[in-house]
Amino acid sequence: MKKVLGIDMGCSTTKIVGFDGDNLIGAMQEEAGDKETALYGVIEKFLHLHQIKLRDIDEIFLTGVGASFVEKDLFDIKTHRVSEFRAIGRGGLRVSGLSEGIIVSVGTGTAVVRASSEGDRHMGGSGVGGGTLLGLSSLLIDENDLCKISSLAEKGDLGNVDLLISHVVKEASASLPMNATASNFGNVSRSASREDLALGIVSLVVQTVGMIAVFACANDTIKDVVLTGSATKLPQWAQIMSEIHKMTGVRFHIPENAVYATAIGATECRQEAIIENN
Repeated sequence: MKKVLGIDMGCSTTKIVGFDGDNLIGAMQEEAGDKETALYGVIEKFLHLHQIKLRDIDEIFLTGVGASFVEKDLFDIKTHRVSEFRAIGRGGLRVSGLSEGIIVSVGTGTAVVRASSEGDRHMGGSGVGGGTLLGLSSLLIDENDLCKISSLAEKGDLGNVDLLISHVVKEASASLPMNATASNFGNVSRSASREDLALGIVSLVVQTVGMIAVFACANDTIKDVVLTGSATKLPQWAQIMSEIHKMTGVRFHIPENAVYATAIGATECRQEAIIENN
């Protein structure tokens, strides 16, 4: 059986997955830089890593903001462009195993897609995302590596940065525990450490994305949220989403291969008439 590639050309990274039928061969990502250079580079690296010949690839499926710049077949292989929101929806369901869900793709910014058997609908999004986390971290703590930011955040004290509910009331309520944030960076002082600031930045982004997802579920029968994208691999996502779940009842899922969900979703579209073809 011929193999297919799915590629998500994002603002900051290019992600690639390969499938042999329904079997995932592998996945990898490269810093975007020049989009065309990154695209050809990540394909060549992926094929070399998995010892695959170009002649063994049947089709390539492109999605993401950079896909619109590709106007011809790659390496003379039939190349399709897939709607990013469709890829987000299909990919989120595939990696989570759910039949329906609110798929929240956390890239440089954040996109929210309602996905079900009835189709995929872009609900909106936010400019707050992984790019926000990296930008603020670079500015405030002189760090732009996600893993290092997360490591610093694990040692921080949020009370030294955020105004917490415990700072403003004497008793907690059912929907607002004492450790919940009343105001992000509302209690920051010059004595806050790099670790405190790192946690404040991560919490600001993760809480914002989590509450956007909650609002998306507010007037919907769907109460399952699937978080995808590179930033969601940080341990703080699961921790903070667990706290939001306790307050709201919304169920959050960060599945295996969440980082590559959109690229996987592009390949899910191969049997459907939703390809934005060249």
